[in-house]
Amino acid sequence: MSHTPTPSRRRFGARNLRVAQKLQAILLIPVLVALALGGVRVKRTVDTWQTAEDAVRVAELVQAANKYASDAINERDVSVIPLVKGDRHSATVAKARRITDEDAKKFDAAVKRMPRTAGLERRIKLVRQGEKQLAAVRANAFTPRLTGVQTEESYHAVQHPLMEISNELGFGITSQSSYGRTLYAVSLTQAAESLIRAIGTHLLVEDRSKLAKGELQSQLGSFSSYVYLEQIGLREYAGFAGTAETTRLREALEAARKKGQQLASQARTQAEAAGQTFAAPPDLETMTRAIASGATAAQLAKKGITPEAFFAAYTLGFDAYRSVEVYLTDTALAKAHTIADNARNDAILNAALVLAAVLAAFLLANSVARTMSTSMRRLSASAHEIAAQRLPARLTQLTRAIPGRVENDVEPIPITTTDEIGEVARAFDHVHREAVRLAAEQALLRANINTIFSNLARRSQSLIERQLSMITDLEGKEADPDQLENLFQLDHLATRVRRNGENLLVLSGEVPAQQWDQPLPLVDVIRAAVSEVEQYERIQIAGVPETQIDGRAVNDLVHLLAELLENATTFSSPLVPVHVTATRLPDGRIMLEIHDRGIGMPPEELAEINRNLAEPPIVDASISQRMGLFVVGRLADRHGIRAQLRPADEGQGTTTLVMLPDTITHRAATAEPDPDTMALVAFVDSRFTEATTWTDEPN
Repeated sequence: MSHTPTPSRRRFGARNLRVAQKLQAILLIPVLVALALGGVRVKRTVDTWQTAEDAVRVAELVQAANKYASDAINERDVSVIPLVKGDRHSATVAKARRITDEDAKKFDAAVKRMPRTAGLERRIKLVRQGEKQLAAVRANAFTPRLTGVQTEESYHAVQHPLMEISNELGFGITSQSSYGRTLYAVSLTQAAESLIRAIGTHLLVEDRSKLAKGELQSQLGSFSSYVYLEQIGLREYAGFAGTAETTRLREALEAARKKGQQLASQARTQAEAAGQTFAAPPDLETMTRAIASGATAAQLAKKGITPEAFFAAYTLGFDAYRSVEVYLTDTALAKAHTIADNARNDAILNAALVLAAVLAAFLLANSVARTMSTSMRRLSASAHEIAAQRLPARLTQLTRAIPGRVENDVEPIPITTTDEIGEVARAFDHVHREAVRLAAEQALLRANINTIFSNLARRSQSLIERQLSMITDLEGKEADPDQLENLFQLDHLATRVRRNGENLLVLSGEVPAQQWDQPLPLVDVIRAAVSEVEQYERIQIAGVPETQIDGRAVNDLVHLLAELLENATTFSSPLVPVHVTATRLPDGRIMLEIHDRGIGMPPEELAEINRNLAEPPIVDASISQRMGLFVVGRLADRHGIRAQLRPADEGQGTTTLVMLPDTITHRAATAEPDPDTMALVAFVDSRFTEATTWTDEPN
């Protein structure tokens, strides 16, 4: 048996990938591109978030630095009067220094959290250099080792680097860049205000007779310089600040002026209540000019310019600048937090969107791939089912169908989509339908041929019957033995021709028109079959039980046995008899055995013959070689008879087994068979099974 060569397949070739894998591979590229672009976008938002977080840390650093700077110069200012008077252990000084030290610790904590940039590192280095001088300044403040102006300006080494950190505000965020310069300007103005307060207070409380030569002029010069510096700071603030910040500073200074007037009014009321003379202090500008003129403390006191009044008046301005400075740092920090929160939310949102998009792409790809793969698997399964089961079963049905009643409708493949897979399914349905249609046409053609066979056979049958009738008449009138022998041979030849005609009827599917209406003994059926065999005298019958054969099966059984006996006598030696035996089984079945000592057949041929006997094939040209055995299969299938060939037990010849079912045999009712009887039945059945198994094995 030939096999269609299977094309070689590379196990890991791209062509051998399943549809789902190919779709996933195709969709993987755009998904990766989308993932890369989304990753870039997420990276940018994360970088923005990190930059915003850095801006928050810078704003916190600036906030801590400005408070540290303000409290440091405030420490200097409140220490002037106690230290100039020699009170080195003043509680006011200790408290101010404690506040400054606490600010330094908070500043150090902010430094640890700040982003490590070159600009910030440079500014922190300058702050650390100034902090190294703070201990010496505190120890030598307002002593011969450190004069008044030197003491007051020494705090600048700490305060000014802290103040300059404001220029780093808005790191990485352009919307806050103006805050740095604005905050620096107000801090500069506050520093100038603080120096004016410190030096002015120093001039009002210090004993000028103890000053070194030229020191007073130095103090007055510094005082006037810082007054001018304050004005420069205000102008710079106005240049960088927005409308809201300018308005806030103006309102803060106006509030400070009103509060100063209120404090002066309260002081006047208290002095009058105590019966004291009260000289109202002038405005800040007047006090500043008077002190800068070099007037003595006594002269200034007459004008209401006392150390307390001067310090209190400038403290209000100092606090006003400080309030604006705090507002700016708090606003910058709040804006940095807002930007950082927005950046964080954007990063999370973008990451979620990218992840969702990629996940949706994968799910969509898997869904499409699964849909197509499912359709392809369904198409493949349906195609295999049609090729292996439905189409062969339909063809078998068509071969057995009655002509004119053939239906060529087919069940479509259960794929209703309109895509290419659906089109392939419809194309396969069309192929299936065409195959069934062609099979139906072939079945109709075979039916027509069978009809032709049947008509020809019946015409021949009528002629042969007339011929047999004439031969019978001649045999009755003939007295010459030699002539009578010749007539007997003609009779047998005619009988064989008649049987060939009956074979055509069997091939065409015709049922004998005339049937016996009464049961006939089995032995008579066998004898009738023997009478149709040319070498009938070689056939020996023995052990046939008394069994009746149903009338409707008599003609077909005679025909079946005649074909088998003809085959046995033809393919065995003319000098050797052919034995026919029969056994009645307890369950009502009859098993006939035909033994010949012919040349036998190879196992492969026996296996093929037995398959054809069990399942008669479609009529084609190949049956002409074994027409008799094909007719036997058709007749056996008609009545449920089992026929089988097997090698003879002696190793020479062939044994034919014919099992007659109890549906066509009649026997008297008997008791239930005993176990031994049922064992005999099983043994007989096993003979058929063994024969089939043996003949199916390869030689």
